[in-house]
This record gives sequence, structure tokens and C-alpha cells, in this order.
Amino acid sequence: MHYSANLLRSISATERKGFIESLSELEAATLLYDWRFWARENQLEPAGNWRHWLILAGRGFGKTRTGAEWVRMHAEAGTMRRIALIAPTIHDARTVMVEGESGLLAIAPPWARPTFEPSKKKLTWPNGAQAFLYSAEEPERLRGPQHDGAWCDELCAWRHAMPTWDMLQFGLRLGADPRTVVTTTPKPHTLLKMLMALEGAHITRGSTYDNLVNLAPTFASEVIRRYDGTRLGRQELMAEILEDVPGALWSRKILDDTRVAETPALARIVVGVDPPVSVGENADECGIVAAGLCTGDGAGDGLHEGHAFVLEDASAHGLSPLEWARRAVKLYHRLEADEIIVEINQGGALVTNLIAQVDSTVPTRGVHASRGKRTRAEPIAALYERGLVHHVGAFPKLEDQLSSYTGEGSKSPDRMDALVWALTHLMLGTRPQPRIRTL
Repeated sequence: MHYSANLLRSISATERKGFIESLSELEAATLLYDWRFWARENQLEPAGNWRHWLILAGRGFGKTRTGAEWVRMHAEAGTMRRIALIAPTIHDARTVMVEGESGLLAIAPPWARPTFEPSKKKLTWPNGAQAFLYSAEEPERLRGPQHDGAWCDELCAWRHAMPTWDMLQFGLRLGADPRTVVTTTPKPHTLLKMLMALEGAHITRGSTYDNLVNLAPTFASEVIRRYDGTRLGRQELMAEILEDVPGALWSRKILDDTRVAETPALARIVVGVDPPVSVGENADECGIVAAGLCTGDGAGDGLHEGHAFVLEDASAHGLSPLEWARRAVKLYHRLEADEIIVEINQGGALVTNLIAQVDSTVPTRGVHASRGKRTRAEPIAALYERGLVHHVGAFPKLEDQLSSYTGEGSKSPDRMDALVWALTHLMLGTRPQPRIRTL
């Protein structure tokens, strides 16, 4: 009989005890690292002639463990010698894919543990197989290196998704059968839809419920109870790909159709800030979004005269007032912006004074919301529909808010608010004389 963890759970306690007692010390140690024993069927590499294995599953399914075990299997067997590990950021690649609780170092048996060199962004197994860390923020890093396999984690959160994927494919030219595993919570993402339609794609679907036995009891009692049946729960738990929300001001198609990969010369750049009204775990996010304007004042390429470009979403949760002020000022300096536009409904002059405490040289304009969020957002959404606003790369969390906000519900769309303040100032307000620069 071929035993597995699931089979052991289904047999009697006597049979289970007999199996365990029959193991030698070496067999028990080996079994601990035997993925085929512990994995569920939908976590094992599929048979057949496929090129891309898409694991589309909800939170807690075990996507990271599945991807890491796939890499480990091929690295230890020597069937892949140079493997690309790609995450939304290089920090994610290291802390999740390599050093995380289900990452490559944690799952490795002592006798085949890879050596990790953080400064070189490289893992090396005892047999010489290697894996290299990359970020979807820097697609050009994949220009040149060659690989015979790749693990792409949280693809739907990649900022420069298509360029990163393209550069990866050009380098997958080693070995007889280079393959890719994609582990992600699915969203209506252009690249994901393209991959799902490929003839060489094998799709594995799963939900949070597949792995409840290995999740903390409080996760089931609190998180699932709160989100089960909701739109967010269907996406994050059940891994459903949800298209546009009826009544939302933005559509995914508009965001995708107007997206660009590069920024033209810009005449003016501002950082929009929507501060949270409180601090702590239950506080709203602080929206921090930078955008720039291409005008006819000697800046730009002519084609995009009068168009705005969303440059960065630096929003974050859990920031103290001084922390979000520092974050906004840092973005201002990095982009060589002209002004910070900050909502002052809550806090008044104290809000602008915070920024002055961090850097008194930063021009700051306080704006007051006299109309509702949806009313303020409608003119900006109309500019998108006219093709006058472009996202430089992708901003998954911001775009989730834009494509789901209908004006109903209690959740504050802080990223959207920051974007609206920045674009309102750039495109609908009175603007000072521009100064031309190229990013």
C-alpha cells in the first residue's frame, strides 16, 4: 500500500500506529521531507506535456510551499540547473520564496540544503544547481541571464508584468524542456488571462478550504467567517477571477488599454496624500500616489500632450503621522516633484505642519473635501475614459480599489483618494508654470 498523509488520516488509529512503528529512524527522517507523502494531489507536479503550470488558489492553499517544493525537486534531481525565482519585489523574493516559513530554506532536508548568498541573490545546492532572485519591478535584470526553469510568485501583483514575463521567456532557453510554475491568487489580470489561454498551460485551481486542517483555528473562525460569501472572500479565499464591479467608475479594460511601459518627459509632478484619520491596526491606509503631467510647454513627445501619468503608489497601512509624512517627502524628492497635495479635512493645518517638520522646503498644498468621494472621483474617471490618464506599469492594489469602488460600503478607498487629489490638481485645477524634466 502506498501511504500518504491523507491516507493515514483516513485509516484506523491501530493501522496508523502500526505504520509509524514499522519505520526505521532513517525512514522516519526521510519521510519528514518527502513531499509526495505530505502533499495533496493538487500540489503535485502534473503529468503530461505542459510548459506553464498555473496554480491559481486562495490564501492559505499552500501555493508557496507547492512552488518551493517544485523548485527543490528539480534542483535536487539535477533536472534543472539554473532556476529563476521572480516575485513582485526583491524583498518578497527573499522573505517569502527563500526565507519564508514555506520557502526554499525551510523545506530543504539537512543533507541537501542550498547555500543562500543574499548579496548575490543566489542559492546553490550541493549538486551545483542554482536559483537566482529577480523582481518584477526591474524586468531588465532578466535580460541576458539564461534559465531552464522558473517559479513566478504572485504574478497578479507584478508591477511590470508583461515586460518581466517577456524577458523571462527570452531567457528560458536552457535544457531540453524549460518549464515555469506560476503561483498566484488570481485576478482579472491581462497577463494571467493570456497565460490561461495558452495551449501549453496546465491550470490547477484551489481554495483556502483545501488546506484548513493546516491553518490556525482562529483563521477559520474569524477570517473565513468574516469574508465567506463576500466579493473579497470569493477572490481571496475561493480564488475566483472576478471581473468589473457593476457601478464602479473604472473598468479593468480601461486601465489595461491606457497602460504604458515608459514615462515621457513631464512638465509637472505632484504627490497626492490622503492621510488616515487614526493610527493602529484598524486604521485606514494612508494613500500616497504620485502623478505627472505632459504638457505642450516644451515637454513631452507631442503624442501625449495634456495627458497625465500615474508614476507610483507608495500607500501603506499602519503608519504613524510622522511616518506617512516622511514617506511622502521621500517620494517627493525621489521623483523631483513640484508639490505635495494633501487632504486636510481631518487635522487642518496640523497635517501640512507634519510635512514641514520633516522638510520645511517642500511646497505643500492643503485641500479640503467639500464633496463626497464618488463625486470627486467622477471627473477623474471620465479623463481615464477619454484616454488622458495612463498608469506607468501596474499598481495592483490601487487598481483593485479603482475597479471595485461604487460609492457604497464603509471601506475607505485611500489610494483612490490620493490619486484623485493628484490628478485633480494636475488636470482640473490652476497650475503654476511647469518645469521640464525627464524621468
